[in-house]
Amino acid sequence: MKTSLKKVKPMSDYRIYVEVEDGRKGIFDLKPYLDHGVFRELKDVNYFNQVGVVFGAVTWPNEQDIAPETLLAELRPLESPPSD
Repeated sequence: MKTSLKKVKPMSDYRIYVEVEDGRKGIFDLKPYLDHGVFRELKDVNYFNQVGVVFGAVTWPNEQDIAPETLLAELRPLESPPSD
C-alpha cells in the first residue's frame, strides 16, 4: 500500500510538520540531510520554506524530495498541529 502525504508545513530549525492521508501527524527533522548532495540548497531558509506536496510526496521547487517511506520511518508523532 502506497502512503500519501496530504499536508506539509515548514517550521523553524529545518523541521517540517506533516499530515498523512491515513491520519498520522508529526514532525520530520531535515538537519541530518542538509550537508548531503541536492539537500544543501535547503540551508537557504527562504528556499526551505517553499516545501510542498506533489503527488503525495514532500518536495521543493528544484526537485528535492523525501521518500514517504523515509519520512514515515523518522517521523516524530504529534496529536495536533504545532503552533510554530
